[in-house]
Amino acid sequence: MDERNRLQEFRDVSHQPKNPVVQFIAKLISYVFHPLFIPVYLACFLLMVHPYLFAPNQKVLTIIRFLIMYSFFPLITVLLSKALGFLQSIYLKTQKDRIIPYIACGVYYFWMSYVLRNQPGFAKEIVLLSMAIFIASSLGLLLNIYMKVSMHAIAMGIMLMFITLLSFTQSVNYTPYLSMAILLTGVVCTARFIVSDHTAREIYIGLLTGIIAQLLALWADTILP
Repeated sequence: MDERNRLQEFRDVSHQPKNPVVQFIAKLISYVFHPLFIPVYLACFLLMVHPYLFAPNQKVLTIIRFLIMYSFFPLITVLLSKALGFLQSIYLKTQKDRIIPYIACGVYYFWMSYVLRNQPGFAKEIVLLSMAIFIASSLGLLLNIYMKVSMHAIAMGIMLMFITLLSFTQSVNYTPYLSMAILLTGVVCTARFIVSDHTAREIYIGLLTGIIAQLLALWADTILP
């Protein structure tokens, strides 16, 4: 209980290394590869590696839309929720704190995937990515009932499977990109285990959730009108 007689969630963090350098590097990695930025990184990756997938007038617009819907709106939602007293911390350290952001982001992500899917000029790959992000947020909300699944791991799972699927459908040699994706996934998940209070189970399940979400998006694309 805290000073306001509210229940507090306490977790074992004895597994975290005490070396301040390791802690700093892990925190830096966690910020650079924050879930708010992964969709934007992937959109930029597509623009650089496959610029022909986008109409000339959609390239900048796609990045702007991703920044607004996947970075700006979720960040503002968390900050406003904290200012209004709905959250204990902007770092979403408890399952309760994650409910409002999950629901709000689910609305943003559904709208984004709906718009991209129904507007001409957007590449199928970017549509599948947006659908996967929405599905992942929905699965994350359901899993949040049982555990504080790692959002970082979910985002990295989406990234890993997204690049893996691209390696099967694109003519470009994806060996270096896929290798880098695997490396980054391992580095980010390790950083979260070092610097956060997540258990290994929550990180592994988060990673699996992101992978499944991308596969479900691929399947959903074949049955949706």
